Amino acid sequence: MGEVTKARLGVNLCGIDIDNPIIPASGTFGYGYEFAELYDINVLGTFSFKGTTREARFGNPTPRIAECPSGMLNAVGLQNPGVDAVVTKELPRLKAVFDKPVMANVSGFSLDEYVEVSSRLDREEQVGWIELNISCPNVHGGGMAFGTCAGSAETVVKAVRDVVKKPLIVKFSPNVTDIVEIAKAVEAAGADGVSLINTLLGMRIDLRKKKPLLANTTGGYSGAAVFPVAVRMVYQVSKAVKIPVVGMGGVSCAEDVIEMMLAGATAVEVGAENLRNPFACRDIIAALPEVMDKYNINTLKEIIGGAH
Repeated sequence: MGEVTKARLGVNLCGIDIDNPIIPASGTFGYGYEFAELYDINVLGTFSFKGTTREARFGNPTPRIAECPSGMLNAVGLQNPGVDAVVTKELPRLKAVFDKPVMANVSGFSLDEYVEVSSRLDREEQVGWIELNISCPNVHGGGMAFGTCAGSAETVVKAVRDVVKKPLIVKFSPNVTDIVEIAKAVEAAGADGVSLINTLLGMRIDLRKKKPLLANTTGGYSGAAVFPVAVRMVYQVSKAVKIPVVGMGGVSCAEDVIEMMLAGATAVEVGAENLRNPFACRDIIAALPEVMDKYNINTLKEIIGGAH
């Protein structure tokens, strides 16, 4: 990527300069090195690796993926090898193919787990940001997700903030009554940024079996159909907080990236589209300069929140 292109596409995410705002979303890009077999992943701004928990997780029973018009349902259930394996095996393999800071996505089922996993990954040189997924069920709080109410979201962010030195970005579920209230709570608790939206809750039914298609009954709905919901929430949250917003949800082309940034996103994650087209992020980055020219945009920095 040339210096002129970097100057046009570059943004600063929570104090770290990145060459462009395109970030493959957690759970859609593995630990990166799989995609490095297809293209040079150093063209990316960064990427968010697979949601990591304290212990290894097999995930939910199958079937756990279902196709939908304009998207997909998934109930994978945070399948991952656990934080020890990520530190000792996955990150060294990644280092061989990716020379930029990476975003570490942390998931947990208790306050202690969030704190422990975040602290471990915060110490890794390759990790630039911690992305705290607070959409997980709180096993000590009756199974309700940490991110569904402002009070529990604030509690978990404060606890992690105490042990993490690197920029802390908090990832939200859209399955809430007031996402702005939760965003303000995590900002007050010390978050450096927020990322949204995670998947919407959905389900499909098998007409022949007359039963839910997913073994888990419900799953997270993602893909192009959720894009307008994501834009609306990014717009609302970015107006309400002073910290950067990472926008995601149904992004599939360079025009979507521009729209997200106009809504208030500093950077943009691409999720389901990576599963449909493994070259999606590479192609979006390549297309951005031409789309910017079409809409008379000199640099991406200048359009952040431009629709407010």
